[in-house]
Amino acid sequence: MALLPEITAVEGVQSLEVRWIFQGQLAAAVERWFGHYPAAMESQEDAYLLDPHLRGLSVKIRGGGALEVKMYCGSKGTLDVEGRAHGHIESWQKWSFPFAPLSQSSSNPTGWRLVRKRRRISRFMVIGGRAQASLPGLGEERGCAVELTEVYMDGEASWTLGFETTGPENLLRSELEATAALVFAQALPGGTELSTDDSRSYAEWLGRPPGVEK
Repeated sequence: MALLPEITAVEGVQSLEVRWIFQGQLAAAVERWFGHYPAAMESQEDAYLLDPHLRGLSVKIRGGGALEVKMYCGSKGTLDVEGRAHGHIESWQKWSFPFAPLSQSSSNPTGWRLVRKRRRISRFMVIGGRAQASLPGLGEERGCAVELTEVYMDGEASWTLGFETTGPENLLRSELEATAALVFAQALPGGTELSTDDSRSYAEWLGRPPGVEK
């Protein structure tokens, strides 16, 4: 694997992110709950660098065509939607570069973990303090993306619900909270309440020893 020649670094994109990750198959009821808003569908395989461990950094090859480096910029407290969801808000800075494809191998390359994803992504813009859904593929340079993703790794299934807001730094938290208020206006199936116990980034989740869930 090698970077393509003459790659010029670009200014990183700053984001606030909240994510919940659960073991097991995604339930059809959760899919229906998420289907209230228009969503783009995509499938891809990402490779995450786990060895060597780079403290405060998340490095992955996204879909075999881009090298993505994310730097953890600290905790921004908790997202609280009363009776619906509580999650850790994390600040990240992200850079993305073109990258040569990974070798077509069924096993994990040394030091990397292959993760297959099937994602549903809804995008939201906040206008006048209120979030509203935007058409998939539009407004990706700012706003809040909400994804419901089926994850397959080492033959095991998991699923994740994540929020990521980008744009002017002074608007990130308000847009995240407005989007969460809209998405969680309808309760999750069975009255499920998302908790901080299940809230973590991909980097933290993948770095845990096998069999450790919390």
